[in-house]
Amino acid sequence: MGCFECCIKCLGGVPYASLVATILCFSGVALFCGCGHVALTGTVTILEQHFSTNTNDHALLSEVVQLMQYVIYGIASFFFLYGIILLAEGFYTTSAVKELHSEFKTTACGRCISGMFVFLTYVLGVAWLGVFGFSAVPVFMFYNIWSSCEVIKSLQSNATASGDQICVDIRQYGIIPWSASPGKACGSTLESICSTNEFYMSYHLFIVACAGAGATVIALIHFLMVLSSNWAYLKDASKMQVYQDIRAKEEQELQDIQTRSKEQLNSYT
Repeated sequence: MGCFECCIKCLGGVPYASLVATILCFSGVALFCGCGHVALTGTVTILEQHFSTNTNDHALLSEVVQLMQYVIYGIASFFFLYGIILLAEGFYTTSAVKELHSEFKTTACGRCISGMFVFLTYVLGVAWLGVFGFSAVPVFMFYNIWSSCEVIKSLQSNATASGDQICVDIRQYGIIPWSASPGKACGSTLESICSTNEFYMSYHLFIVACAGAGATVIALIHFLMVLSSNWAYLKDASKMQVYQDIRAKEEQELQDIQTRSKEQLNSYT
């Protein structure tokens, strides 16, 4: 076999479906964790500087944000390992492995592990649907603030009315208590908040983090389809293995009977 044929045979053993799902999962988790971490820090900075000047008013929020950042570290580490494990599982359960190795036998333990991955991926997919919905909440909040700033700018450019009556009260979202001061921003103050670099970066980073969570959901659905297909393949392979063992045993018994018959015939002769 030449070098070209060996390369084609090796490329045929790559589980491309699992590889695409792994790349999409890594990309989605990286976007969600990286952008979400930076956006949370920027959000706390905006609240401290413009909506809650008293540290005690947003102390609980700061602790929750810090806890969420630690959770992000755990999510990134877990999905890095989990993606590699699923990719390895795809290598060893794809039909191309059977072509690369002359003997490919499945065991009850291997089928059980594949079924466990199917169940775990399903649970993670449902959990990431919740994460995707949760990540859309800050996008909605920042969009409301941004749209209010756009209204103020349009009023100022048209000189039709003053924008001082347009306000955004962060306390209504429940992230800071009602006793927080000032708690809201109006008119030119609100416009200055929208012009800050922290607001611009946090808003767009939350959008990217939400998109990353959506990409992770798609990747887990892709993984679920691949794992289900691999599990079905292992199940069929195990049935074929049992059939081949029974057939080989029957052929061996038939050969033994024929051998004994020939020996008895020779002895009579």
